[in-house]
Amino acid sequence: MTSAAPAVQRPGGTPSVPPRPWWLVAAGPAAVLVAVLAVLGGGAYSGAFQALSGFTDPGALVRYGLPVATVLTELGVSVTLGALLTAACLVPPGRAQAKVLATAGAASAVWAVAAVLQLVLRYANISGTSPTSPAFGQGLAQFVTELDLGRLYLAIIVVAAVTSALAMAVRGPVCALWTAALPVAALAMQSTTGHAAGAADHELAVGAMLLHLVGAAVWVGGLGALLVVVLTRGDGRSTERDERGGARTAAAAVARFSPVAGWCFVAVGVSGVLNAWLRMESLGDLLTAYGVLLLVKAVLMVALGAFGFAHRMWVVDRLARTDSAGAVRRLFWRLLAVELLVIGAVSGVAVALGSTAPPVPDEVPVDVSPAFQLTGESLPPEPTTARWFTEWSLDPLLAFACVTGLVVYVRWAVRLARRGDRWPVGRTVSWCLGMVVMFWVTSGGPAVYGHVIFSGHMVQHMILAMLVPLFLVLAAPVTLLLRAIPARKDGSRGPREWVLALVHSRFGKFMARPVVAAVLFAGGMIAFYYTPAFEFALRNHAGHVWMIVHFTLVGYLFANALVGIDPGPQRPPYPQRLLLLFATMAFHAFFGVVLTSGTSLLVADWFGNMGRPWGLPAIEDQQRGGGVAWGIGELPTLALAIAVAVQWTTSDEREARRRDRKADRDGDAELTAYNEMLASMAERDDQQPPR
Repeated sequence: MTSAAPAVQRPGGTPSVPPRPWWLVAAGPAAVLVAVLAVLGGGAYSGAFQALSGFTDPGALVRYGLPVATVLTELGVSVTLGALLTAACLVPPGRAQAKVLATAGAASAVWAVAAVLQLVLRYANISGTSPTSPAFGQGLAQFVTELDLGRLYLAIIVVAAVTSALAMAVRGPVCALWTAALPVAALAMQSTTGHAAGAADHELAVGAMLLHLVGAAVWVGGLGALLVVVLTRGDGRSTERDERGGARTAAAAVARFSPVAGWCFVAVGVSGVLNAWLRMESLGDLLTAYGVLLLVKAVLMVALGAFGFAHRMWVVDRLARTDSAGAVRRLFWRLLAVELLVIGAVSGVAVALGSTAPPVPDEVPVDVSPAFQLTGESLPPEPTTARWFTEWSLDPLLAFACVTGLVVYVRWAVRLARRGDRWPVGRTVSWCLGMVVMFWVTSGGPAVYGHVIFSGHMVQHMILAMLVPLFLVLAAPVTLLLRAIPARKDGSRGPREWVLALVHSRFGKFMARPVVAAVLFAGGMIAFYYTPAFEFALRNHAGHVWMIVHFTLVGYLFANALVGIDPGPQRPPYPQRLLLLFATMAFHAFFGVVLTSGTSLLVADWFGNMGRPWGLPAIEDQQRGGGVAWGIGELPTLALAIAVAVQWTTSDEREARRRDRKADRDGDAELTAYNEMLASMAERDDQQPPR
């Protein structure tokens, strides 16, 4: 493959920038324009449908303004998120990073203003009231203060405003990464609206929508941020050295974004399949108009995704072999055109798909059972040994995280093997087991029954806090990351740099201390179960995800402090580790005894009103959950104790071998010196006069 064409030289010797291939770039914006026009058409059709159905027409301003405001809002949050992540992970400190952060500030300001406009127009569309109506202001105030949907949109506006204020002042990758959490939180709130709010399998729909929104936002916003990086020149003097430095920075940023874009593509595709699955009852629905459009979208996405990946790899390969600013810009214009073509085409089909009635309407089925009213899902059958492994309730976010963790770890291990480095197979097996168990416990039987009975929830808690972390710690993921990913030399921060910064930070060192980890592990149960946090985790999907992350992370810190292989905390001597383990487990057993003998039902409005025709009464099931906490906790405790003992024995053996090698090298000088000291002491005693 030939290298990129060099820049054209001016008579004075300064390289000129080659002309931009606008004919290629036009394909992407044209596809996006088609998607926007389709949205406008869908809005117009929706307004006409409202008018024909007896609803008041809010006017042309609302019909055409709402889709435009929605597009601006989505573009604003996407560019904000993409620019913040680019500044935090893709580019080094310098002019390019400053430009990207300035872009994040401007995009967040557009997002905040567009979100306000979207709220006003959305209320006008829902209520059928024109914004010029005298009663519009009072109705809007009631909408944002009394209705859950209005309060949610108002919260998104507040997050957008705070993000705008922070993004304007952000300096450096650390602040950029922290600020990026705000648009992600806004997307999480947005995922609970629209079709996901009223569909059956509410949590599955919300998780799939959040996966779709975050994947699309990072993908589109990252491309916008890369465009800023590519167009950024040197320090203003336009010297040849500055041009080459800017070209290398842009080429490196594009190469680093490529795997991110690949995972975003997978997230968008998987979430699309899940959303379509919720709206279909059988394979026969593929023959309906909705099913045909779904097949077209799937085929188009796979084909364009494969083409886009191949083209991206070709561009990245050529970027790595050139330091010409003009060649970098020309290659990126080609990359941008193809990426926008893929995104625009898939978005256009998605718009048409969203305007077509699905086989299963987006309505909550009529189910007056107490379990459905509480959880949004039908009551599962009575648990048996087999049903713990056959009942499933997929959590898209956590399932995607498990699959991603499995794939990334195996890829790193394979990378070490290809270059001739040895990585123990047992560690890879341990990590795979941890990911598989994590997937089962968050989407299988423990997730199904943990939502309706306390004993099922306690099974989920114990496995997440004690079994999964043990597998993950013994896999030494941090050590593998440090060996598999090369260090960056341009000052930017990748996964290796961020992990090292966290491990060596004051916060990381404090949280990894054995005593702190033990207090969090034991005391966290009291703080969770005897505060409103438990009820929040049961009633809110965000609280449920937080609970999963909290249990797993705290368990990981505790296990890492005792038997960890990765660099991190100053681990105490082995006798103290065993003492700390048994003291913590004694507290854990005490917690189980309290639950076993307790007569007060936790979250009685939830577990007491489930209306189960099977199983024990709620208070007896809670007492059984206490027995689960006491009994299941013993097995991981025994495994941890055995692991500590094995490491203790191995450490003694290594120390003995080290002493033997040292004695062979110096003729056992240490023992000779010790014997000489004893002989001199005896000689002094002999020389002293008798008393």
